[in-house]
Amino acid sequence: MVIQSNMSSKAVVEVWENTEPIFVKYNVPLTDNKLEIIIDPALLPNLLIELNAAVGSSADTCIEGG
Repeated sequence: MVIQSNMSSKAVVEVWENTEPIFVKYNVPLTDNKLEIIIDPALLPNLLIELNAAVGSSADTCIEGG
C-alpha cells in the first residue's frame, strides 16, 4: 500500500509506527484529518516521499485498486 494524501496522519501512524518521527519533523499533528487538508501543498509531495520510503512502499509496490 502506498501512503497517500487522502489518508490521515493518525491512521498512517496506527499502521506504520515508524512514520511518527517524520510527522514530528514536518510538525504534522496526529489527527483524523486528511494530509491534503492539514499540510502545506508545497510540503506534501516531500512528506509523502519520506513516508513511503520509510515503509518501503512506492507506486511500483502497489497494485491498482488495492
